[in-house]
Amino acid sequence: MTTSNSQISVPGLDLRAQYQSIKSEIDEAVASVFESQQFINGPQVRSCEEAIAKYCDCRHAIGVSSGTDALLIALMAEQIGPGDEVITTPYSFFATAGCIARTGATPVFVDIDPVTYNIDASQIVGKISNKTKAIIPVHLFGQMADMDPIMEIASSRNLIVIEDAAQSIGAKYKGRHAGSIGHYGCYSFFPAKNLGCAGDGGMVVTNDEARAERMRVLRSHGSKPKYYHHVIGGNFRLDTLHAAIVEVKLRHLDSWTESRRRVANQYTQLLTESGLVEQGLVTPPAAPESLQLEPVHNQYVIRANRRDELLDHLRGANIATAVYYPRSLHEQECFAHLGYKPDDLPQAKLASETTLALPIYPEVSQEQVAYVVEETNALLRRS
Repeated sequence: MTTSNSQISVPGLDLRAQYQSIKSEIDEAVASVFESQQFINGPQVRSCEEAIAKYCDCRHAIGVSSGTDALLIALMAEQIGPGDEVITTPYSFFATAGCIARTGATPVFVDIDPVTYNIDASQIVGKISNKTKAIIPVHLFGQMADMDPIMEIASSRNLIVIEDAAQSIGAKYKGRHAGSIGHYGCYSFFPAKNLGCAGDGGMVVTNDEARAERMRVLRSHGSKPKYYHHVIGGNFRLDTLHAAIVEVKLRHLDSWTESRRRVANQYTQLLTESGLVEQGLVTPPAAPESLQLEPVHNQYVIRANRRDELLDHLRGANIATAVYYPRSLHEQECFAHLGYKPDDLPQAKLASETTLALPIYPEVSQEQVAYVVEETNALLRRS
């Protein structure tokens, strides 16, 4: 059932609108690659790496083939493998834990904070063993995890920290960029991200020159010079076309972030004014002032007791919604051998059952936001 505004449609993302706003810049960048015919390791790759490193306040940036491969190459650079354990969150996209398993190491899951949905730093120490080699915190939905205690734990136990910032480039924690605090920061340029290319692409940042050089070697089959292989790497290169597109879009990222914040603030205001928050609907948290968080709102995720019913209702009203993530990683069949029971990580399980992402991107109009809230209100107030 929809309201009288049923003619309104709210897509989950409108990449056409983004492209039209910067079409001339994108077309010029793409044309320059075609003119050069340097599709692999063209000069735009290095230029994009330098731009990302500067933007994120890091010394080095290494372009790679995807956000997944960004995580994988960071683990490979630390020679993490069979017999090792890596602590991470169970509430994330599969790649976070999948890359750990692909190296032969074992993912060890720590439950999430029920407010931020990020890893609960207070529970990490209890999961550390003599096999633990690294921690992968995820900056979920565009809001950073509480990094200071994570770095303190890692420093005191000589552990590597790999920030999964796939959803959070541009976000800040106490003035520091997502990805710039740990030993590695991993970004995804998947088209749906707040900074996306025209396919799969990614980037790793680090402040350590030796680590940067290891990753540059690993991304080209472990060769240096060409055809001489001292280590086994992979084909993890960032295509020149994608690098050129990312560099163009990076110039607009901060203004897009401000637009996302505008949309998020409107959602929160209207949902609160509707009375739904008083009735139990949970909006994205306002972070404690002490953390000085600056989120980028890659997603706008609410928590609702009638989540599945609301999902169906909104889709019926031509509003695109999504569930991130319907099954926690510790409940996935491929990790059954790890021995976790669903209730072992109750906050992650609860989040998978009750959260829903509403449409958010820079071009969402005030009218569209109001319509989403109107339809949310229509369903949740219905007995």
